[in-house]
Amino acid sequence: MKTPARRAGAVLSALTLAALAVAPAQAAPAPLRVATYNIHAGAGEDGVYDLDRTAAALRDLHADVIGLEEVDVHWGERSGFADEARELAARLHLRVFFAPIYDLDPAAAGEPRRQYGVAILSRLPVLDRENHEITRLSTQDPDPVPAPAPGFAEVVVNVRGTHVHFYCTHLDYRQDPAVRARQVDDMLAVLGEDRGPKVLVGDFNADAAAPELAPLWTQLRDAAPGGAPTYPADVPVSRIDLVTVSPDVRVSSAHTVDTGDIPASDHRPVVADVRLR
Repeated sequence: MKTPARRAGAVLSALTLAALAVAPAQAAPAPLRVATYNIHAGAGEDGVYDLDRTAAALRDLHADVIGLEEVDVHWGERSGFADEARELAARLHLRVFFAPIYDLDPAAAGEPRRQYGVAILSRLPVLDRENHEITRLSTQDPDPVPAPAPGFAEVVVNVRGTHVHFYCTHLDYRQDPAVRARQVDDMLAVLGEDRGPKVLVGDFNADAAAPELAPLWTQLRDAAPGGAPTYPADVPVSRIDLVTVSPDVRVSSAHTVDTGDIPASDHRPVVADVRLR
């Protein structure tokens, strides 16, 4: 015969087991495929402008979110005055956010403004977007000085309920690393204002081991350390196109992509499969 105390214990055990039976299993880490690609304004390594070839190379990445660098929007004859950001998004059925670095008057009255910058393509819902300023040395000014300018793109995407900050950048190309060093500091200040998982991609115009990039690795990590080079596309020798992630993003795999015998750009894209804790 059970005592009242033993009966109470049995009831409590039964309730505990019932609660465990109906409790939801812990959610698995959410998968996300991200990429970066400097599209060279739609011109391949052969110098031929072919946005269909660019779109095909992007399609083959099968990425959820892609950062694009060297994107023309009504910029000039080299890209047929096309709006490359919107045209690529339409071909791939993706959402797009274009962040101009340069925004110039049109070549003729009544025509669209001439713009050049970076873009982010996403198959996921975009909750927020912003074009941040970082230090730049203009290529449009005959006597430039370092000054804040736009072109550091950020979107917030919804990945199974997790809000991920995705940034795309294109750093200074000059041999002197001084401007890149200031750009790194500026980007880290922007990232420091955001909470949650972060992915920063782009053309850094410097190897991951370059001294001016060292501050990045205090807050982020390289998704493909020791990965294959990305530039120039035909016979790459430098790994300057990077995918980087915050500590709460786990990298499953990452690799540089060969886009074929006639590369669709003078850079090779980089793809990373990540999971969000």
